[in-house]
Amino acid sequence: MDSSQIETGAPLSIEIAQIASPPITLSPTSTSTPRISKDAIRTSLRASTVDGVFAAVFSIGTGGILLGNFLVELDATPVVFGMVSSIPMLVNLFQPMGAYLSERSTSRFQYSLRTHGIARLLWLILVIGIVSFSGGGLNSNQLVILSLLILVCSHFIGGLGAASWLSWIAMLVPRQLRGRYFGLRNSIANFTELVSLPIAGLAVSHWYGGSIQGYGVILFLGIFFGIVSLGCQYFQVDMNPQLQNTYYANSSQTTEIKSDSVPNEPGEISEAISLPQIPTPQNHIDSSIWKNSNFLVFLLYFGSWTFAVNLSAPFFNLYLLDTLNLDVSWVTFYNSLRAGAHMLMLIVWGRLADKIGNRPILITTGILIAVIPWLWLRMGSSPLDLWLWLPLLHIFIGANWGGVDLCNNNLQIEIAPVKNQSIYFAIAAAVAGASGALGATIGGFIAQFAGSFGIAEVFVVSGILRLASLVPLIVKKDLGS
Repeated sequence: MDSSQIETGAPLSIEIAQIASPPITLSPTSTSTPRISKDAIRTSLRASTVDGVFAAVFSIGTGGILLGNFLVELDATPVVFGMVSSIPMLVNLFQPMGAYLSERSTSRFQYSLRTHGIARLLWLILVIGIVSFSGGGLNSNQLVILSLLILVCSHFIGGLGAASWLSWIAMLVPRQLRGRYFGLRNSIANFTELVSLPIAGLAVSHWYGGSIQGYGVILFLGIFFGIVSLGCQYFQVDMNPQLQNTYYANSSQTTEIKSDSVPNEPGEISEAISLPQIPTPQNHIDSSIWKNSNFLVFLLYFGSWTFAVNLSAPFFNLYLLDTLNLDVSWVTFYNSLRAGAHMLMLIVWGRLADKIGNRPILITTGILIAVIPWLWLRMGSSPLDLWLWLPLLHIFIGANWGGVDLCNNNLQIEIAPVKNQSIYFAIAAAVAGASGALGATIGGFIAQFAGSFGIAEVFVVSGILRLASLVPLIVKKDLGS
């Protein structure tokens, strides 16, 4: 990736905690002032972008439409689909524990390697289970249960490292470039999904041994690329979390750009970032977490939004695969259109977020996303729906979800101070995970036990609750400022 795609804003000099690149070891008692060159920052951002590409391939195999089609082939119930959507969110309740453990480590890279590495390798057990199923060793119910167990264990262990990774990358990306960089990174990852998903869908549906065996092959390849993505993180500038937390005075000191360090001419970048001397370590969690009004308002919005979205979201692909009885290759085509729109708009949303802020974009795109469940009520199996309205709907979804995903991430990073930053991220993930899991579970039970009318009812209520969840953003006008 060309570095000019990243260095598009004014140069930066950011006060952060002690940072070490992989070849360098810094002790907690170091009093020197290390320097991180601009080349090291470029290399880190490039490595993170490539990491996102390979991680996107991994996510294709272990979730989304391919996993959903796999469960449909095994005759899984709507409750199972609700559980598949709720499990990754529910295990986020353990993210605060993961954040606590990560803050006691001495390397973000090593901690990420242990948590995400184990989480991704666990999917090999499901590959073995598929082989056993093909040989008659397991029945469909047992394979569904095994899939759910792998899903729980993988997301639990991976969730222990999620907040640490976000804190790591948040410290590496300059604040003025945050919207543009994450927009670029996510856009490239979505392009990977755009290309890979239809190919994977065709491979699964046309595999000579059946779609279940085909999914096993795609899953194995996804695991391989998932491990490769972790190797890319070696080339990112590493951080010692304990040293990061020792330097803090307030949020503005640790996250804001020093006004006298920004040159007047855009495009110029300083040769290095100076880091302050590290004071005596203090490992306790700052009680100001619960006095941060912006953070608490964000929690209220994020939790209610996730609940409203997941009340209906898990059942859109189920509707296409089961109710409309579409082939998985067509559903992956629709999802590719969604990924393409997501990819193209991410760059636009990223640049716009840097100019006008994250809150206005979240309100605008949130309103558009809120009407999506109501639009699904108009979808049927007529040729006009299949060839026109369903493709347009997926493009509409992808374009607007790009703004929601990007700005939720950026707003969270902007609100959280550097001290115990991963704790803030973990608490937000836990709240959203619990509310999202509750929404998916409730939606799953209603969809299974109330029939088709129940699904329609869920879609109607979900749209109303999505609109209501935006109220905290509308009321809190200075959120993130």
